[in-house]
Amino acid sequence: MNNYIEVGKIINTFGIKGELKIASDFEYKDRIFIKDFPVYIGELKEKELINSHRLHKNYDLTTFQNYTNINEVLKYKGKKVYVERKDLHLGSNEYLLNDLIGFEVYDEDKLLGIVIDYEMTPNSVLLKVRGRKTFYLPKIEVYIKNIDKLNKKIITDKGRELII
Repeated sequence: MNNYIEVGKIINTFGIKGELKIASDFEYKDRIFIKDFPVYIGELKEKELINSHRLHKNYDLTTFQNYTNINEVLKYKGKKVYVERKDLHLGSNEYLLNDLIGFEVYDEDKLLGIVIDYEMTPNSVLLKVRGRKTFYLPKIEVYIKNIDKLNKKIITDKGRELII
C-alpha cells in the first residue's frame, strides 16, 4: 500500500496572513485538519504541521506553523497535499475508499465484477464496478452486506446493481 495518501490540492491563498485554500473530499478530514497534524506538500513531500483550520464555501482554509504571511506560502499554490497512512490510525473496521479499488464484487456467490473507481456525490459514495456490464454500486448498507478487507471482496444484496 502507498505510504502517502493524497487528501487534496492547494487551490490558492486566502487573505494576507498565510492562509491556504485547500480543495479536499477526503473521507477522514476531521482527523487531519487539526492542530499539529503533519501534512506533506507537493512532489517533494515537504513536511508541514497544521496550525489552524476552518471551513469556507466547501474549502478547507488552513495555516501551517511558522507561516504568517501570504508571501511565505505562495510556493505551495497549486500543489497537492498528502498525509502518511500511519498517521491516520485507521481501526480494523476502517479503510480508505481508494483501498477498495481492485476488490471483487459478489452477489452472494456470483462474481459481478471488480471495483475500478469510485465517485463521491453529495448524498453517497458510488463504487464503479466493471464486469459483464459496468455499473455503479452505492456504498450504503442497503446495497452492500459486507466488505471483507482480508479477502478483498464486497458482498452485495441480491439484485441491487445499478447499470450505467
